[in-house]
Amino acid sequence: MNSQIVMEAGLEGRAEIVVGDAHLASAIGSGGVGVFSTPSMIALMESAAVNAVARALLDGQTTVGTLVNVQHMAATPPGMRVRAYARLLKVHGRLLEFEIWAEDDAERIGEGTHQRAVVDLARFEQKVTAKRG
Repeated sequence: MNSQIVMEAGLEGRAEIVVGDAHLASAIGSGGVGVFSTPSMIALMESAAVNAVARALLDGQTTVGTLVNVQHMAATPPGMRVRAYARLLKVHGRLLEFEIWAEDDAERIGEGTHQRAVVDLARFEQKVTAKRG
């Protein structure tokens, strides 16, 4: 398989959800309050990054998250829509660096950077299977 990465900076993606009970800090153990959790926000931001580069990947490739650095700046109550955005800033070989941010219906609630690595899916799954023994 050709493993050359054919993507360039500037690709953008987004993802969105309506905050439900499963997304709350109190539901996932990341705090005792009934607001949109930081882990849920990060997962949504990662989805936006995945969406940004999905069409640029070669057959048999996927990306995996390797680094997240975010600030969660504002609380979002259940029932409110949250949108996450990602913009590819740099391509360093297999490593992809993104600017990420999230907004609810009222304001920006988080921002930061995210790194993903392009991997050969079959080879990645073989390594995971071998690790299981």
